[in-house]
Amino acid sequence: MKNFIRKIIKKFTLQTPSILNHENLRINIADTATNIEIPFDKTFDKKILEKLNLSQKSFGHLNQDEIIYLIKRSPGTGMFSNVTFILNHLRICKKYNFVPVIDMENFKTIYNEKRKIKNNDNAWNYYFENLNSYTLDEVYKSKYVLVTSDKFFNFFSYNIDKDRELIQLLNKNIKLNKYLQKMYEKILKKFNKKKILGIHFRGTSYKRSAGHPLPATKNQMKEITKKILRENDVDMIFLVTEELNYLSFFKKNFKNKLFYLNSSYRSNSNDAFKIYPRNLHRYKLGREAVLESILLSHCDYFIYLCSNISSAAISFNKNVNQKRFEINNGFNSKNILFSQFYWYFKKLIPKKIGGI
Repeated sequence: MKNFIRKIIKKFTLQTPSILNHENLRINIADTATNIEIPFDKTFDKKILEKLNLSQKSFGHLNQDEIIYLIKRSPGTGMFSNVTFILNHLRICKKYNFVPVIDMENFKTIYNEKRKIKNNDNAWNYYFENLNSYTLDEVYKSKYVLVTSDKFFNFFSYNIDKDRELIQLLNKNIKLNKYLQKMYEKILKKFNKKKILGIHFRGTSYKRSAGHPLPATKNQMKEITKKILRENDVDMIFLVTEELNYLSFFKKNFKNKLFYLNSSYRSNSNDAFKIYPRNLHRYKLGREAVLESILLSHCDYFIYLCSNISSAAISFNKNVNQKRFEINNGFNSKNILFSQFYWYFKKLIPKKIGGI
């Protein structure tokens, strides 16, 4: 009976996406590392080791004057959930003068492909530059290495835009790689000398995500969009949505002003990580999230619901004069089963949903 209930829960609730099948990891920490007691600076609070579940490892004799801080998260979740995870660890590195290195090569994420992307196996480098000059080969020959847990701890900051230090760390340390920078600059030319209304319209899984903000309804999004268009001189709407129905809805209502990335994957079900409909699909999902969030940051007006994408867009702060309009519908139930239906029930009572 218990197994049956587990199967039912798994079938009808949201599950963490799985990584693509890969060959064995190039580095097996259990086989290559030695447990070691690192000689920390006197200012280091050793309680942090237990609090963050950090492992103390030694792989060789390089960099004996440094403490390498190996950041891993496998399989991880959404792109900017992973970035937020990394920023929280960068705060630790900044405080204690550790050397941060991100390993999404030996510790695969949901974005890793089976083959190299631009000569990279490390999914972090699919999109971003390294944080510093230290290579993974160096790390796995270094004397003192702290290895992170994969857990997103409850004392971490969840929203980048609500944490000034994380905003600073984001803009100082997270840089697009040369290939993505060129793509971003090419698309940005379409924004030139235009007044842009950016919209992040979450759908699919967000409607059923336990404990997450309740997404907007079509009617809410239509009304606030019309209001902003009526009161401001807007040339173009830049729409970011993963739901195909929502794209169709905006085409029907705002076709003459609408702009969106044609390449972005959209569906009416939560299947982005369940199927593989195009070449390098997992990589492209991450690329779309990165590009769209930065482009949203450039918009003159921004309609959004609290999410990792909107939080990143606000934190990049490419347009310091951006006027923002948050749709606040409260939060979904934390009960996994009840959360599957709560949004659909609430949207039937329009007077009780929404904080526009």
